Amino acid sequence: MITVKVLIPAKIAENTQTTQYTASGVTTIIDKFTATNYSGSAATISVNLVTSADTAGSQNLITKTKTLQPNEVYTFPELVGQVLSAGAFISTIAGTASAINIRASGREVS
Repeated sequence: MITVKVLIPAKIAENTQTTQYTASGVTTIIDKFTATNYSGSAATISVNLVTSADTAGSQNLITKTKTLQPNEVYTFPELVGQVLSAGAFISTIAGTASAINIRASGREVS
């Protein structure tokens, strides 16, 4: 069974490493991941795709400190089509608190 869903509802990305979505009992395919810098200054965001047996770190960093200019939107083509096995998760860290909104959608396969 394939379920199309919002993986990460629109939210502000935290400036501490934070699990945003976990593939709980399903395999997940990321279709879209968007970040918007709504602040008046450049801001950065990093994204990790982490296996269930690991923690977020340089070994699973997919996008490192991507700089978004004020009002810039980035759609992370490097995340589109990535597959998360059951228990794997998406983790992010923003360089600045209250600067970047994120949202992700995809498909869960059970």
